[in-house]
Amino acid sequence: MREVAAVFLKLGATAFGGPAAAIGLMQDEVVERRRWVDRQTFLDLLGATNLVPGPNSTELAIHLGYVRAGWPGLIVAGVCFIVPAMLMVLALAWAYVRFGALPQVGWLLYGIKPVIAAVVGQALWSLTRTAVKDSTTGLVGAAVLVGVLLGLGEVPMLFAAGLLVMCVRNRVGAASAAPIWAFGLAAAPAVMAPSLGGLALFFLKVGSVLYGSGYVLLAFLQGDLVERYGWLTSQQLLDAVAVGQFTPGPLFTTATFVGYLLGGWQGGVVATVAIFLPAFLFVAVSGPLLPRLRKSPWMAGFLDGVNAASLGLMGAVTLMLGRAALVDWQTVLLSLAALWVLLRYRRLNSAWLVVAGGVIGWLLKGI
Repeated sequence: MREVAAVFLKLGATAFGGPAAAIGLMQDEVVERRRWVDRQTFLDLLGATNLVPGPNSTELAIHLGYVRAGWPGLIVAGVCFIVPAMLMVLALAWAYVRFGALPQVGWLLYGIKPVIAAVVGQALWSLTRTAVKDSTTGLVGAAVLVGVLLGLGEVPMLFAAGLLVMCVRNRVGAASAAPIWAFGLAAAPAVMAPSLGGLALFFLKVGSVLYGSGYVLLAFLQGDLVERYGWLTSQQLLDAVAVGQFTPGPLFTTATFVGYLLGGWQGGVVATVAIFLPAFLFVAVSGPLLPRLRKSPWMAGFLDGVNAASLGLMGAVTLMLGRAALVDWQTVLLSLAALWVLLRYRRLNSAWLVVAGGVIGWLLKGI
C-alpha cells in the first residue's frame, strides 16, 4: 500500500501535459521500471478506460492500484493521483479570486511541454509494438488516428474498432455486427443556484456521462455553466481550463477550480469528489471482469481492436501536443534531447526529465 501511495502521489504531482502524458508516465513507471504488469495487461486496462465514461488517466491509475493491491489499492491509487492536482488547483483558485489573475507560468510550460511530447512519443512507440498484433489492428489504429484528426467521434470509433477486429478474428462478416450508435452527452437539468448540493449534482452527472478527454469537458461546461446557467463567464471558464492544463494530474481538476469560484474551498472539494466518484465505481465494476474477458476469443478480439484504437487516439493527441509544444528551435532541440535520454537510459524515471524541462524553461524564459 505504501508503494502504491508513493507511486501515484509522485505521478499526481509530476504528470504535466494531460491524459496522454499521464498515461506515458504510468507506462514508464509501472511497466518498464517496476514491472507491476506487462504491456498487454497495461493495454487491456487502457482499452477498458476508453469504454466507460470518466477521466481516462485517473481510471487507469485506479485500475493499476487494484491490480497491485486489491480493493484498498483501488482507492489509494485514485485518491493519491487526484489529491496533488486538487491542492494545487485550490491554491491557484485562491490566488485568482484574491488577485484577479493567474500567476505567470509560461516559462514553466515552455520547458515542460517539449519534454512531455517526448515522453508521450516514447510511450506510444513502446505500446504500439505490443498492441499492433497483425495487419488488422495496425490498420484499425491508423484509421482511428486519421478519424480523430478529421473530427470523428471517439467512442463510436472505439466500439467499431473492437467489433471489426472481433469479427475478423472469428471469421464473422462485419455486416452482421450490431450497429454502433454515437454517444451523446446528456444535458443536466437546470439548477436554480450554485449551492453545494447543486454543484455536487451537476458534476456527478458530468462524471457519469462524459466520454473523452478533459478537452471534451470544456465544450460541456461552456454549454451549461456559461450559456445555460450563467454561473461563469467565458473568460472564467477558459482560465479554469488553463489551470487544469498547466497543473499536473488529471485535467478534470478544472472542476476543482470552477467549484472554488462558485462555492469557496468547500465548493472546490465537493466538485472534485463529485466528478471523480463515478470513475471509482466504473473501475470497481469492470476491473475484476477483465481477466475473464481476455480468455474469450471473441472478447480478446474486441479488446485488441479497442487497444489499437486507443493508441490511435493517443497518437492524435501526441501530434496535437507536439504542434503546441515545438514552437522554435530551442523546444525542438529540448524534445529531441529528452527523447534520446529516454531511449538511452530506459530505467531513468521520466518525472526527472519533466522537472529538468521546467528548470530549463525557467532559465531560458524566466530570467
